[in-house]
Amino acid sequence: MLVFLTVLPAAHAREPGEPPVLSVSVLQFGTAHWELDHILHRGLDRKHGYRLDLELVANLPASRLAVTSGSVNGAVADLLWAQSRYQAGTPYLYLPFSSQIGDIVVADGSTTQSVADLAGKRIGVAGGPDSKGWILLQKVAAQQGLDLSDSADVQFAAPPLLNQALKRGQVDVIVTYWHFAARLKGEGGWRSAFRMADLLTALDLDTNLPMLGYVFPASWAQEHRSLIRRFADSLREAKTELADKPAYWERLRPLMANPDKGVFQALRDGFNAGIPAPQTDRRIAHLHRLLVLTGADADNLMPAPLFYRSEP
Repeated sequence: MLVFLTVLPAAHAREPGEPPVLSVSVLQFGTAHWELDHILHRGLDRKHGYRLDLELVANLPASRLAVTSGSVNGAVADLLWAQSRYQAGTPYLYLPFSSQIGDIVVADGSTTQSVADLAGKRIGVAGGPDSKGWILLQKVAAQQGLDLSDSADVQFAAPPLLNQALKRGQVDVIVTYWHFAARLKGEGGWRSAFRMADLLTALDLDTNLPMLGYVFPASWAQEHRSLIRRFADSLREAKTELADKPAYWERLRPLMANPDKGVFQALRDGFNAGIPAPQTDRRIAHLHRLLVLTGADADNLMPAPLFYRSEP
C-alpha cells in the first residue's frame, strides 16, 4: 500500500503577481530532500522567481506514482527509469541531481583491493540484478576474464539488510547505494574496496555522469521552460552553498536521521562529491553508452534534448 505523507495538487491557482509554483515529490528521508529543504529554508525558490512545493512520500514507488499520475510536476528518478519511460512512449526531461552510482564496501582488514580479488567472495548486491553498480562491476570483471556470477557467491537484498549481513560476516563485500555505504564507513571499521569511478574509467566513461535526476513529463517541461530554468538555478545555488559552507548542514541533521559525527560527515561529504558537472555533448554521449551497457535499446535512446543543460 502506497502511503502519501502529504498531498499537494500539481497545478495551483495563483493570484496575479504571485510566482509560479513547482511541485516535486521526494522521499521524506531521501538525499534529494536535503537540498530541496535547503532551498526552502534559504528562500532560493522565491529568489529565483517561483515557489517550491514538496510532496513528501514514504517510498520510491509512491514518488514515481505521483509524477506519472500528474499529481506533481516532478520527482527524483534514476537514469534507467527515465530511459524505460522513454522506450514506453512517455518521455521525461532529465535534470541532473547526483553523479553518485554507489559503493563497494569491505571490512578494513579485508584483502580485497581490486575487481580480480572478488573471485570466490560472497557478494551482497543492493537493488537486484539490474543495479547499475552491479552491472558495471560485471562488465569490468568480464574485461578481465572474470564471470562473477560463476566465480562468486552472489546474494541480492535490501541495503539495510546487506549492511547487517556485512557486519555479521555473512557476506565479504557489498555493492550498495552510496548513502548506505557512507553510514557504514562513517561508523568506522569499513572501507571502499575500490572506487566506483575506477569502473567507469575502465569502461572509458566519464567519471562524473548524473545517475540520478529530477524528472518532469517532457510535454509539461516544454510548456514551462522558464519555471524549469528557475528551479535549476536554485538547485545550482543550493548545491554551491552546501558544498562551500558546512555550517548549513547542521540544520539538516534531522532529515539525515540525526547521525553521529562520523556518519554525518560521511553523508555530507558523499553528497557533495556527487554534485554533477554541467552537461556537455561528451557527457550525454557517455550517458548513452552507459544506457546501452546497462541493457537499453541502442536504437531507441533518450535524445539529447531530454537531458537538461544549464542555460547561460
